[in-house]
Amino acid sequence: MALRTAEKSDASSIAAISIEVWIGTYLKHGVSGIFADFALSEFTTSKVLEQIQNPDEFILVSDNNQGIDGFIRVSPARIAPVSGWWGMEISTFYVQPRHHGKGIGRRLLAAALEHCRDQGADVVWLMTNAENTSAIKFYLAKGFEFIGETHFQIDDQKYLNNVYALHFS
Repeated sequence: MALRTAEKSDASSIAAISIEVWIGTYLKHGVSGIFADFALSEFTTSKVLEQIQNPDEFILVSDNNQGIDGFIRVSPARIAPVSGWWGMEISTFYVQPRHHGKGIGRRLLAAALEHCRDQGADVVWLMTNAENTSAIKFYLAKGFEFIGETHFQIDDQKYLNNVYALHFS
């Protein structure tokens, strides 16, 4: 398993992982048309390619020599959806579920945090589904603190997301 900066040729693999992980996180009881349409329009090769080509975005992939099994995307400083918070955002962080527990997420996060420190960040923040207990446990173990809540909304349905931040000392 090697970590490397995302390349243009990775766009379709990153889009596919995004669909897989997002659907597995948010849709526990089946896939409705509304959610399928959202996933298929949001996680496209062309949108991922735009992110890869954007010099302000930092995208790192985990490549296991047979393909990508996870990635992390760090975006420049943004205002968090919690009053009074801003900093670099871990905007996407997905590891294929069958590869959990292999250290991939730990290594991706460590490299992303090193990038944030190198950029002079004081704070990095992220959001995760409030029901994603394994991710929450992981973030807390890595020193993130709960700073508030927000909602992800699609159509008329809202999903509670927790917001976490990590201060660099």
